[in-house]
Amino acid sequence: MTMFLSLTVLAAMFFTSGGALMKSSDGLTRLWPSFFCMICFLSGAALQALAMRGNQMSVTYIFILGLEAALALAFGSILFHEPLTVSKLGGTVLILAGMCLLRQG
Repeated sequence: MTMFLSLTVLAAMFFTSGGALMKSSDGLTRLWPSFFCMICFLSGAALQALAMRGNQMSVTYIFILGLEAALALAFGSILFHEPLTVSKLGGTVLILAGMCLLRQG
């Protein structure tokens, strides 16, 4: 369980970092943010593949997407000064609750 959790958290972190770099790359027109964006996405995919070993694909995939959604909300707020609204927070809580339900099954 701890290996699964470690791999999924790391994968979500890499995917979210790739998303932040994608935004910083200005439509993939800036070299270094674009390069590191691709590195992050490839690293996230490799970690996700490792997390799927011995686990259900559907649960692993949704678990990573849920973590990525929560991290994207935090990254957007902190790095890009996007407003945190009640609906954004509520939607994220629902996603995280769904992840817990899936992991139980």
